[in-house]
Amino acid sequence: MEPVAVGLVGAGPWARMAHAPMLARGPHTRLAGVWARRPEAAAELGVPVFERIEELFDACEAVAFCVPPAVQAAMGVRAARAGKALLLEKPLADSLANAERLAAAVAEAGVGSQMVLTLRYSVQARTFLARCGEIQPFGGHAANISGALLGDHPFATPWRLERGALLDVGPHVIDLLDAALGPVTGVRAHGNPLGWTGLLLEHEGGAVSEASLCMAAVGDLPPSTIAVYGRTGNAVLLPFDDDPLETIAEEFAQTVRNGGGHPLDAAHGLRLQRIIAEAETQLTP
Repeated sequence: MEPVAVGLVGAGPWARMAHAPMLARGPHTRLAGVWARRPEAAAELGVPVFERIEELFDACEAVAFCVPPAVQAAMGVRAARAGKALLLEKPLADSLANAERLAAAVAEAGVGSQMVLTLRYSVQARTFLARCGEIQPFGGHAANISGALLGDHPFATPWRLERGALLDVGPHVIDLLDAALGPVTGVRAHGNPLGWTGLLLEHEGGAVSEASLCMAAVGDLPPSTIAVYGRTGNAVLLPFDDDPLETIAEEFAQTVRNGGGHPLDAAHGLRLQRIIAEAETQLTP
């Protein structure tokens, strides 16, 4: 199979650290070019830099996004309407309305889409979820604690500083608990998105789970954790030691060539956004 020609939208720290190397190294994809609001940053990637995003669309089969959620929501609609498959970052958008608009554009255009929910592509996460399917799970808990909003951390970006942990790491945690315990049907939230956020999730079938999210902690911090408990055993997600980015690129190439059908598509991203939007209405600003 010929490598899928993918255009990249964005040239920030995560694009340079993850998306650009992932797409450029092959064998499943090749980086066809980049469009970014800062052309000087895009030039560092060593591929053609396009002044107009429509020129990027003309040079590729699919588009990967590594930009703030509001930009992804707007540009993603344009890419879908141009007939391009989309590799989308989490969260899907900056608001539920924009997430609905983007997911609708993907569905109307009939293009493939796939979310970069990084943990879900690791061997350890897939082993963990397979184990959860064997133990008749009824409860679980997760914690994702960091200091990413503090100081000069590269991910202390304006949208994260404004919206906090729930919109940034919330999709990862909610997605894993949703996959492990069954679709989330309800959420209760407390705390402050810029401080400590606690979630109580209710799952289809009666399971419940709790999640703690924080990106404003200091000092030595324990690793993120997720554990699930069932009637016949328990499951703990181990730290991943493989390269999930390679799997993301391979599966995205399959999504493009097959015309869609990935389980972590824009519709899934929209479902996560609905849970987050409901939780945000319950939190102290």
